[in-house]
Amino acid sequence: MDLVTLPEAEWFEIDSRYAEETAERRRLLAAARDDVFAALATSDRARAETLVVVLKALTEHHPSWFDRDEKQVRNHLTGETWKVSAIDPLELAGRLVQEDLCIIQDGVFTAAVLCFPSRWRLLEKLGKPLAAVHGSVPLYADRLAGPVDRLFRHMKTGHIVSRRNWALVDDPALFQPEGKWRLDPNPDITMDNAGQRVFLRVERQTLRRLPATGALLFGIRVHVYPLATVIDGPERAAQLAAAVRALPEDIQRYKSLLPLRDAVLGWLEKVQE
Repeated sequence: MDLVTLPEAEWFEIDSRYAEETAERRRLLAAARDDVFAALATSDRARAETLVVVLKALTEHHPSWFDRDEKQVRNHLTGETWKVSAIDPLELAGRLVQEDLCIIQDGVFTAAVLCFPSRWRLLEKLGKPLAAVHGSVPLYADRLAGPVDRLFRHMKTGHIVSRRNWALVDDPALFQPEGKWRLDPNPDITMDNAGQRVFLRVERQTLRRLPATGALLFGIRVHVYPLATVIDGPERAAQLAAAVRALPEDIQRYKSLLPLRDAVLGWLEKVQE
């Protein structure tokens, strides 16, 4: 799974896109709330603890940007102040960071603030065990289910791990609840324009066990960049081309890569010339 251990100071990414992405999170929570926030009653204590743990990390590592007292939380980056008792604690945590936040309890997905899904719908996964959440992912049951279950069972309090997941997409939108299993080619994308029309979408995923409830907090930060901005020469072009060719065909279908594959590989070959 290519896991990397993180110090708490690096748990959340706060970068130049913070204002833009938190504004989009606010918009989605107002305009499409049922699509981006959901929670089972069994997650009440875990959601409350999520806010406590997230706030502790933010105020300790970024004290000039975030502070709180018994009643209020203040975000000095956006100028917002929230009365803690007036908002769901998981929603508030999700408004403070650029990451989506998902709660897993005893192997079941019980709550999330999920503003930037990578082609999946929150309400279709909520309340399901991990095996069912990942049921449509090719090779998951054979290759990843065992390691993931062991990681989740043995994750220690205070330990934070991270991994990355990538895809190539033809839409730069952060909110993408649909789009898997596409097979029809996009005639507008060619080997000449794929560098500008195809985007590398990378998920930086983090996992941490909450100390009081034992719930697992799964974070997802999404980065989206046109290929031309990240493939800066022949070496990186060759690396991505090799990675694309190495993907099993059922993974390529699942990620809707097949409609883009030839154009992307053609563009990457031109970069290598």
